[in-house]
Amino acid sequence: MTIETLQSLAKDIRTHALQDLAAASTDPVVQGAGWKTDSSRQYLTPEINSALLAHASEVDLKGAIDRLFNAEIVNPSENRPALHWALRLPPQSDLTQSEHVTTVKALAKAESLIQSGAFSAIVHIGIGGSDFGPRLYADAFADHQVEGLDLRFCANVDPLDLDLALRGLSPSETLIIGISKSFGTEETLYNLGRARTWLESALGSEKAAEHLLLVTANLDRATVWLNGVSATTLDMHISVGGRYSIWSAASVAVMTGFGVDTFKAFLAGAAEMDLHVKSAPIAENLAARLALLDYWNTSFLGFGSRAVLAYSRRLRMLPTYLQQLEMESNGKSVGPEGADAPLATAPLLWGGEGSVGQHSYHQWLHQGTHVVPAEFILSPGSHSDAEGVEALTAHALAQAEVMANGRSLDEVKAEEPDLPDHIARQKVHPGGRPSTFLSTHELTPERLGALIALYEHRTYLAGVLWEINSFDQWGVERGKTMATRLKPALSGKEKADDPTTRRIIGQIR
Repeated sequence: MTIETLQSLAKDIRTHALQDLAAASTDPVVQGAGWKTDSSRQYLTPEINSALLAHASEVDLKGAIDRLFNAEIVNPSENRPALHWALRLPPQSDLTQSEHVTTVKALAKAESLIQSGAFSAIVHIGIGGSDFGPRLYADAFADHQVEGLDLRFCANVDPLDLDLALRGLSPSETLIIGISKSFGTEETLYNLGRARTWLESALGSEKAAEHLLLVTANLDRATVWLNGVSATTLDMHISVGGRYSIWSAASVAVMTGFGVDTFKAFLAGAAEMDLHVKSAPIAENLAARLALLDYWNTSFLGFGSRAVLAYSRRLRMLPTYLQQLEMESNGKSVGPEGADAPLATAPLLWGGEGSVGQHSYHQWLHQGTHVVPAEFILSPGSHSDAEGVEALTAHALAQAEVMANGRSLDEVKAEEPDLPDHIARQKVHPGGRPSTFLSTHELTPERLGALIALYEHRTYLAGVLWEINSFDQWGVERGKTMATRLKPALSGKEKADDPTTRRIIGQIR
């Protein structure tokens, strides 16, 4: 079996210098949909790459791709396909029209809101995937914002979050958009209820309803919540998970706030990446190769985390977005048939904005005792100033080089011969920190769409390799259930079962 082969190769590879492996790399660059990735600074050899590709064939990774795009059941927990990719299909496509139509309707609604000019502010209320995606998009394309329209976000159940979102706004000029696939998410319904009260106090219930837009897959619950008042609703498809919903009506706020043409370009870039992943052979497939690398680094080399270092102002929120996408999808240890995952699964994902992060946690990456694979994403947000782009590029390249190659004691002494030995030793960089380098010329809406679609497919394929279901989230559901059970204990009506929880509640009260 290829797993035994990979385990044997993993024992040997860490004795090799990463700098030598990079110099000998013969298969570093894979590209698609405007993105290029170089993996020469990973602990890989031609033999390891061949073994990984053999394993991809053994588990039928290409078949997994086909099953996704053929709308077959890939979420066995809920007996559903995963149809987020269908939301961004070109309009002329005949496949899964019902999913794509929901996005078309949302775009039409956004266009009508822009044309009406009825609102000067939009408050987007959601949490998890219903918040992270639109918030990432809004931050990425802040320079595309429709003039005269203020877009704000609210996700946290802490009352301050909504207080700040509504501060200074006029109810008569504000549209409240509530996003909840199930229309049962506590945080969203709490904030949405408070926002509705804010509207009704100023406008009355009938007029306030004209300032509400609800996006859900559970229209019945939304209707009950409205209690006979008519408000505008948009549909979310049941086979689109929250963390994959950025392409859906859940993004109607940013479609409105930043223009439908920008969002259409975003969808087109994602569709371009879909085509690449669907058609490219596994050896030339960006998503498959990155998933195989995740599998190799985590399950065989034992790296427990991965740093995403985005050298782009537009991507400063990308690590936060990817934390939900990857860690909620693949943060599991049991497969869909109830068997333990045979190997370690998804690593901790974290990171931030380059070159800002160089002045904080990069020190730890360079000289700390933990080796963390890094993912550099070079994608300038603008080419308005050549000097800035050159500096951004130089910093990204330099960080990757030093992490991989390090700085020896001999190099330190040669460059600074008068340094005392104890200071010289502190300036040594061990190197050996692996990294992947992703790049595109400029971070446009098309390229962001392609990038997010790439990470979606990578996440799904990594789940296939780890033998887990990437489309359920029982850990999330359990936390919600426990919070509901503890509310009576907080009010003093009941006692919590757990003694530590009881003690903490006593301290709080």
